[in-house]
Amino acid sequence: MAPFRPAVAILFLLALLVAAGAAAHLPTAGCRRLARYARVLCFGDSLTDTGNAAIFPSTAGGPSTRPPYGETHFGRPTGRASDGRLVIDFLVEGLKVPQPTPYLAERTAADLLNGTNFAVGGATALDPAFLASRGVMSSVPVSLSNETTWFHNVLQLLGGSSSEHELRKITASSVFYVGEIGLNDYIYALIDQSVDVAASLVPHIIGAIRLALTEMVSAGARTLLVTGMLPLGCEPQLLAVFPGDDHDPATGCVARLNELAELHNRALERMLGELRRAHPGRLFLYADIYRHVIRAVASPGAYGFGGRPLAACCGGGGGKYNFDFAAFCGAPGTAACADPSEFVSWDGVHFTEAANRLIARAILRGLRRRRAIAATVCPPSARLASPLVTAE
Repeated sequence: MAPFRPAVAILFLLALLVAAGAAAHLPTAGCRRLARYARVLCFGDSLTDTGNAAIFPSTAGGPSTRPPYGETHFGRPTGRASDGRLVIDFLVEGLKVPQPTPYLAERTAADLLNGTNFAVGGATALDPAFLASRGVMSSVPVSLSNETTWFHNVLQLLGGSSSEHELRKITASSVFYVGEIGLNDYIYALIDQSVDVAASLVPHIIGAIRLALTEMVSAGARTLLVTGMLPLGCEPQLLAVFPGDDHDPATGCVARLNELAELHNRALERMLGELRRAHPGRLFLYADIYRHVIRAVASPGAYGFGGRPLAACCGGGGGKYNFDFAAFCGAPGTAACADPSEFVSWDGVHFTEAANRLIARAILRGLRRRRAIAATVCPPSARLASPLVTAE
């Protein structure tokens, strides 16, 4: 690993602005430019991982490292669990910040200063030992607490040539993106145990997320964007596992699994409200993906999708959902659909690039409404500068 260079740090730190919410305005040619972010620090699982699972020993060589993953945008596998870009890719584009470096990749201090992605495919919110105590076995030995530890490792690395004040400026000008986390906990519990056991994990998962957010705030985080749970009952893999359950007539999704996701989301929103009251001056933002995926599944044509919103684009399962654990996307005998943009689900577990774009745009619209992302505000006579996040 290359040593940290003070000169590089100075150049970056000169460019840092106080995070949104600090109300720092810079007048420019009759305009007021609201503060913007300098980087994104990411946490989560395969819905956010841009390469860590491809490096981590127990997951290296997994499906996302083989074709047809990555075919739509990159033309090759990149370690992303999709045919193309993830939500985080669209978010950093909208926020006009650098692509965060996967934590486990070869990196320099300057890379980490540009943003770091700690998410790992297969990661759980809860530690594997706790899950095992409930009869739930996880396949990847990484939890949210591990990712938080890695974040502290980065701070220690940057702290070698930075003062405490400079580190606080770095964290204050960062967006802390906690992508969906807890999905794997629920899936493992649903497959190993029951819906009731999965539901019993909700307060523990929310507690783990709360602990991680509190640690981030203690390190100086001011803007924290937390993603809610997706509609579990609309996942092709879980539809295949629970074929006899009652299905919502409006969507075709398993009703009681979506109720579990809604239980999680209500608890998450309550917890974020408590943190707002406990930490005034910090932005705790909730990113709702549940509602937007449900809408796309219920009315696919209205969102540009085809007529099979509950089927996996890639796989070898055939049938209504095109999902089979023994014929997962990328395995011999499987194939991708002709046009992934017509599908919500890429491989029965993860979203297509088209669905990720839909989710990211919805998140960015929400951030604009809350004034949580920067823009340039000009009087009518000086409408020259463009906003940080452009219209979709």
